[in-house]
Amino acid sequence: MLNLEWFRTFKAIYETGTLSAAAQVLFISQPGVSLHLNALEAYTGYRLFEREPRRMVPTDRAIMLYNFLIDPISKLENAEELFHRNSKVEEPTISVGMCFESYVYALEEYVPELTFNLIVKVGEYQQINHDLETGALDLILTPQRGHQAVLEYKPFAKERIILICGSLTDTTELENLILKGEKDDIRGWLKKQTWYTNAAQMEHLKNFWTSNFNVDPDFKPNFVLPYFSNIVKTLSNGKGFAVIPGFMCKNEIENHSIKLAWQGFQHLENTMYFGKRIKTIFPKEIGQLEEILSRKWSNSER
Repeated sequence: MLNLEWFRTFKAIYETGTLSAAAQVLFISQPGVSLHLNALEAYTGYRLFEREPRRMVPTDRAIMLYNFLIDPISKLENAEELFHRNSKVEEPTISVGMCFESYVYALEEYVPELTFNLIVKVGEYQQINHDLETGALDLILTPQRGHQAVLEYKPFAKERIILICGSLTDTTELENLILKGEKDDIRGWLKKQTWYTNAAQMEHLKNFWTSNFNVDPDFKPNFVLPYFSNIVKTLSNGKGFAVIPGFMCKNEIENHSIKLAWQGFQHLENTMYFGKRIKTIFPKEIGQLEEILSRKWSNSER
C-alpha cells in the first residue's frame, strides 16, 4: 500500500539535495530515508533520483511528481502543525565539526549553557568539509574553504602559527642567529633539535618551514603525538620544539611553562572560517554557536 510518508520523504530529498540532509529535516535516520525512497520508486515504477557522490539529482519524473505534490503536501504539513500546536516541540539537534583543540579551547565550557542538542565531531579539516558538503554537519570551523554553491564560508578569526619550545630549552644560540638573520644557520641549528608534531596537522610544520626557509622540512620529527594539547603538555617544563597555532598554548606561554621561541621572519597566519549551508533550518542555533566561538577567539587575540 502507498504510504504518505514516502511523499514527505521524497519532498525533503528533492529540496535538500542529499539523503543525510533530508534525514535531519525529517528527524529520522538516513537508512529510513533510503527505505522510503526505494519503496516509492518501486511503487511508481520509475527511478526518481540519480545517485551522485555528493547529491541526489532529480529525474524528469521526479520533477513532475514534485510539482504535482508540493501544494497538497504543504497543506497537509500546515494541518499537522495546527493540530499539534500544543504538543511538546522536539529540541533541534545541531551537528558541529572542528579539530579537537578548537572544541576544548573555544566551546567545551559553554556546552551546558546551550538551549539545543549538540553533536560534536572532531576530525581533520578535509573530512569535516566533506561531511558539511554531504549534509552530515550543520556548522564547521576550518581554514580550508569548499566551493559548493549551496555552502557559505564566513571568516571570523585568524590563527597565528608559531614555533614554541619547552621552558628548559636553551634558545640562546637560536636567538643570536635570528638577530643576525642567518636563514641557513637557523635552519641547520633547528634541524638538530628534538621535535614534536601532530600526525593530522603536519602541514603547520611544513608551512612554517617553507615560509621561513623556502624549502620543505628535511628532517624527521622525533615524536608524533595525537593532539597539539599532548605536545603542549609534554613540552611544559621540558625540552624540545614544535610548530602549533598560538591560541592553543597562550596560557602556557603566559605562565612560562613553555616559551615562544620564534614567530618567523614573517608572521604565518591562517584565516578561520565558519562553514555552513546557505539555507538552514537552524539559523538561530547556529548563530548562537558562531557568537560564542567568535567571542572566544576575539578574547584570545588581545
